[in-house]
Amino acid sequence: MHLVERDGELAALLGMLDDRSTGGGSTALISGGIGCGKTELMRRVLSGAEQSGWTVLSAVGTRAERHSPGSVLGQLLRYADVTLEDGSSAAELLEGLVGAGRSAGDGPTPDYDDSALDAAATTALHRLCTAVLQRTEHTPVLVCVDDVQFTDPLSLHWLLHLLHRLPDSRLTVVLAECTLSGPAHPRLHAELLRRADHRRITLGTLSPPGVETLLAEQLGAGPAARLAAGVHAISGGNPLIVRALAEDSRPAVDAAAATDEPTVGDAYGDTVLSCLHSGRPLLLRLAQVLAELDDGTAVAARAARVLEQEPARVERAVRALETAGLTHDGRLRHPVARQAVRDGMSPRRRSDLNRRIAELLYAQGAPATQVARHLSAVEGPVPAWAVPLLREAAERFLAANRAAEAHECVVTALRHCTDDCDRVGLKALLAGTAWLLNPSISARHLGELASALHQGRLPERHALMLAKYLMWHGRFDEAVVALDRIGARAGRLERREAAEIHATRELLSATYPGLVRRAGDTTAAPGRAGAAADPRVRGVAALSRILTHGPDGEAAAAAEAAMRGMQLTKHTQEWLTCAVAALFFADRLEEASTWCDHWLAEARHRNVPLWTAEFASLRAGIAVRGGDLAEARRLAESALALVPAESWGVCLGGPLAHLVHAGTEAGDLATAAAYLDVPVPEGMFESRFGLYYLHARGRYRLAAGQPHAALGDFLACGDLVRRWHFDQPTLVPWRSEAAHAHLALGDTDRARALAREQLALAGEHPSWARAVSLRAVAAASAWQERPALLTEAVELLEGIGDRVQLAGALADLGLAYGRTRRLGRMRPVLDLAARMAEETGALPLLRTVREAGGTSGRRPYAGQGTAGEACGVLTRLSAAERRVAALAARGHTNREIAEKLTITTSTVEQHLTRVFRKLGVRARKELPAASLL
Repeated sequence: MHLVERDGELAALLGMLDDRSTGGGSTALISGGIGCGKTELMRRVLSGAEQSGWTVLSAVGTRAERHSPGSVLGQLLRYADVTLEDGSSAAELLEGLVGAGRSAGDGPTPDYDDSALDAAATTALHRLCTAVLQRTEHTPVLVCVDDVQFTDPLSLHWLLHLLHRLPDSRLTVVLAECTLSGPAHPRLHAELLRRADHRRITLGTLSPPGVETLLAEQLGAGPAARLAAGVHAISGGNPLIVRALAEDSRPAVDAAAATDEPTVGDAYGDTVLSCLHSGRPLLLRLAQVLAELDDGTAVAARAARVLEQEPARVERAVRALETAGLTHDGRLRHPVARQAVRDGMSPRRRSDLNRRIAELLYAQGAPATQVARHLSAVEGPVPAWAVPLLREAAERFLAANRAAEAHECVVTALRHCTDDCDRVGLKALLAGTAWLLNPSISARHLGELASALHQGRLPERHALMLAKYLMWHGRFDEAVVALDRIGARAGRLERREAAEIHATRELLSATYPGLVRRAGDTTAAPGRAGAAADPRVRGVAALSRILTHGPDGEAAAAAEAAMRGMQLTKHTQEWLTCAVAALFFADRLEEASTWCDHWLAEARHRNVPLWTAEFASLRAGIAVRGGDLAEARRLAESALALVPAESWGVCLGGPLAHLVHAGTEAGDLATAAAYLDVPVPEGMFESRFGLYYLHARGRYRLAAGQPHAALGDFLACGDLVRRWHFDQPTLVPWRSEAAHAHLALGDTDRARALAREQLALAGEHPSWARAVSLRAVAAASAWQERPALLTEAVELLEGIGDRVQLAGALADLGLAYGRTRRLGRMRPVLDLAARMAEETGALPLLRTVREAGGTSGRRPYAGQGTAGEACGVLTRLSAAERRVAALAARGHTNREIAEKLTITTSTVEQHLTRVFRKLGVRARKELPAASLL
């Protein structure tokens, strides 16, 4: 194996042999951290000496034999061809000397210093030295001892004797010591340093180019060049650890994975642990402290107090770990190393260590969150201050959106808490932290908390939280009791507390409208002024207004303004979902998508599973409405993967509805049916999410040829929304869906009546609800009446962005053109419908259109082409660009377009510039007018 960056050191040692082969002794000491190449360097020196005809005596010191008399000396002489002056064997003399030392008594092994070594032992050691020196009269002799720091006292005494007689012999002594394991005996160092011919060779860690060279030997030049920087940072240039990282990375390299990051696995962790176990016990204990502290702050001082060692000694140990490349700035270099060190401790050792660290940090006034991390690892008794500190840490973690750490703190506090009152409060806090991780965890505590509230043992500040959790899990009776408990105190509330209740009631009334009245009906006056300014209240009030009165630009603007005034925290997350939903139901799909993507990214960054799942489910619903069925399915499935179905409570209807809806539109009825088989809580149908589920199930049943069952679901939706006073088709267009079910059953009159009733309810204002209502009215009308109705529906849907509904409306329009013998318009419209159905993945619709003669093949657009060809290019535009283009094609000026769409004139100009470029037109008159459809 090539010695990387050790050529100079090897040349110096081999040169020393050349210089001393004819006379005069010399010494060398090789120092370095474990794994830095000392042993391999010494092996090369031994090989060079043997090839030059030297007599070689070698030994390796070990920690296990450091107190065994003559262990190193025995390795040097036992099998060497060394005889005494009287012709007897040096090995026999050594055996007698070691045996005498072992039989000297039952006490500890003597140190064999000058005061402990008797005359017979001194004479024996002198004769052994003489025998080696006599051998140099025939051939030069090389004495090598690796890990000399573990040399036993008897062997060390012999080495000192040998060094005293070195100048007049052809004898070279090469020693190697590991700084990580501690220096050799001070007397040996002193003897070496006083010699003028002594050489001190210190082996450092490898440079980045050196690491690359070593990696190239293991993995090849290409992978080595990519991985060198990362391996150097993790290994600190320690060759032994570099080889371990090469071993961990080999599978990825063999699989041709072109990554710049090395794999850090078991070989690395085991090697780091091996290095530490090979060193002084203090270094291992220090590494354990560093693995637990893991902040790099005042390392030596803190570790000295935890380990109860002299600061100077710990400081030297810190430098030894740094020199060996195991640490950097007082921290182990990689999380795998830290975990390996932790795993290497016994549970009792780790618990005791963390208790001492926690006590030290508490005494130094460290933050509660820092102290709590160590208390969580303590298994036995804790100090009296621990439980209050853990509660404080949990609340601070929650404020920072770090739910997992907060949960761990509360669990630890409950493990050590003995006061019943404190335990009830901690249980409430535990339910809150568990809620953010997985609501099903919190469910097991709700019954106890509800009982505690009823008995007056639960502080009333937790009642609001408890009511929300009980509602989520469908335990409505208990939730109402909690809300009544709050209402009974309305006259005694402080302004901030009243505002919190107001916001929560607004939230619950929008989610469980049949169970909770709006806050404005019951909240005490002191909270109303504060509530009016609360962005949470403004956001959820916007949703309630839209659900009650239909799409409203002012309400949508209020929802956006509310979100601008909030950050994602445990006090705002549910209200943010309501504000996004307000934009969604107000037909602001683009804005709803943008905001939901923003909050979803924030939730992922904060690593709160429930938040991420809820925003993913909400975004799936927006994707369904936007016609991106594959994305809707991906998002809804990810939501259920993050939070399992049994943990969603009554809100399970949300992700399930999106999955059923997407599967139905895509023609994957088997998958939709599988999701309908997922058990749902009965209380779900008392929430808004039950509506979504009934609507999606009804659409599935209609697609599956079950119109009677579908009609039942749609009528059930109608019963609920009318009872809740949320009877707006923007929420659930149950009348148009029921109309389609009646048509499937042959009841055209009832279908027409329901469709027209919904159209009237949707009003004249352009909206998604009006568009789907027009489609339903058209389906129940005579063929000659349909084109006008469907043309308006197409225009509306084109501006709103529901691509599946738009494709369906185009298909309906194309079929109407065919039945009214306007064949010149039929084919291009059906082609566009087929293309959009294919792009959105609406396969049943695509089959229907193709059967009617449509094709999804793409055609080049020419400004003077047919109407169908002109309409086809609209799919190249974004939703915003299509809205601007449609108004421009109808002759509106830029200022008029800006006013209609509530955007700036500059934005209109930018949109039109992109539209002209995408469509290849030069003037507004060449734009495809929606009226051509």
